[in-house]
Amino acid sequence: MTEQVSLSAVDLGDVEWRKSSYSGGGEAQCVEVADLSAISYGGIAVRDSKRPGGPALMLTAGAYATFIEITAAGKV
Repeated sequence: MTEQVSLSAVDLGDVEWRKSSYSGGGEAQCVEVADLSAISYGGIAVRDSKRPGGPALMLTAGAYATFIEITAAGKV
């Protein structure tokens, strides 16, 4: 069974967010990612830069790698 955690990006504290290299060139499509290895959850968090206080998608490192692989292949 997969554990589901509902957190907003602000609940993650002072993690360092950076613009994903996979974001589009325009501001309307900016995705930010944060490395969560320094906090107890670990993994990677993803958020919409237009809603920095909104929800954060939290993924294990393996799940994030799979997400990037599928996205880069244009399968979504």
